[in-house]
Amino acid sequence: MQIHSKLPSVGTTIFTVMSQLAVEHQAINLGQGFPDFDPDPALINAVHQAMLQGLNQYPAMAGYAPLRARIADKTAARYGHRYDSDMEITVTSGASEALMASFLAFAHAGDEVVLIEPFYDLYIPAIELAGGKPVPVPMTAPTPDNPYYRVDWERVEKAITSKTRMLVVNFPHNPTCTNLRPQDLDALERIVARHPLLILSDEVYEHLTFDQQQHLSLATRPALAERAIIVSSFGKTFHATGWKVGYCCAPAALTTEIRKVHQYMVFTVPTPLQAGLATYMQDPSTWESLPAFYQAKRDQLYQGLQQTRFTPLHSEGTFFLLASYDGISDQSELEFSKWLTRNHGVGVIPVSAFYQNPDAAQANHRLVRFCFAKQAATLEEAIRRLQQV
Repeated sequence: MQIHSKLPSVGTTIFTVMSQLAVEHQAINLGQGFPDFDPDPALINAVHQAMLQGLNQYPAMAGYAPLRARIADKTAARYGHRYDSDMEITVTSGASEALMASFLAFAHAGDEVVLIEPFYDLYIPAIELAGGKPVPVPMTAPTPDNPYYRVDWERVEKAITSKTRMLVVNFPHNPTCTNLRPQDLDALERIVARHPLLILSDEVYEHLTFDQQQHLSLATRPALAERAIIVSSFGKTFHATGWKVGYCCAPAALTTEIRKVHQYMVFTVPTPLQAGLATYMQDPSTWESLPAFYQAKRDQLYQGLQQTRFTPLHSEGTFFLLASYDGISDQSELEFSKWLTRNHGVGVIPVSAFYQNPDAAQANHRLVRFCFAKQAATLEEAIRRLQQV
């Protein structure tokens, strides 16, 4: 039987490849983005109590109503924009489903979707499944004088054509660990004023910003909020990536279309998880404490890497940190990452994996991504091993 794949260029993800390599070589996995510690026992207990209280059948398709109300309150308090919990908030099976449902709802056959490169690997397959065409626009790569990735918004706007349906942004940014600044939102406002497009804003690391920086959600600007689908993740926020619970906020007309896809993709999300999250979120400190919690881990890894031959780049947000191996090897990022895992027992992710063409010269800046969502002892042992490189 001949099979005509809808995704002929898609194979096993780099995260699976590198995680499997880490297992084979008993390496510390600082590649894939997941914590090696459990959620708060209070959250686990809240989910347990929801089960004991009989909340084990289908909730509403759009999500458990008290959880949607908590999301609306949190978003209004943080960003000054009040979403209607009934008409504008949808609880999804992780942020991945929110992203996929959004692409399927709005990217029609032949539509172009502008992506800021490097980007999370879900975007291109999702766009292609919807029949759309991804249009990557590379960020300005770091240099010794300016060790940050930054968006060239003029270049982004030049990529917009009459076929452009959507622009995808992701901040705090994975994998470059950069945050938005007010001038970035100013540029986005100018773009939406001149072009009739939607913005899909992947904000899953919204609570992981450092050095007193505040996350600048697109919800903070009315002109952007009326065009934006904002996606977030309880898995990232509350150290429960395996639960796969996320959500999206969008104006009612957009939410209606997203829900049409959502109801046939998964219909809804496990009730006790939603109920437990709703109970847990009554205390704002559960997310307000996260920047300090993760900044301590970032600082431990950053300072440890300074005692190695790696050159760490400053991480403004997410639970990742980039480091240059320029003084160690001239291998490609993929080959260096495999070599490091096999020979020194620390798994990382090549930043080139987040480019449309990972093998292109412009995708290889001799940078690898480390995840610091780990216990202090895990990071300490990883640093010890990296000092031997």
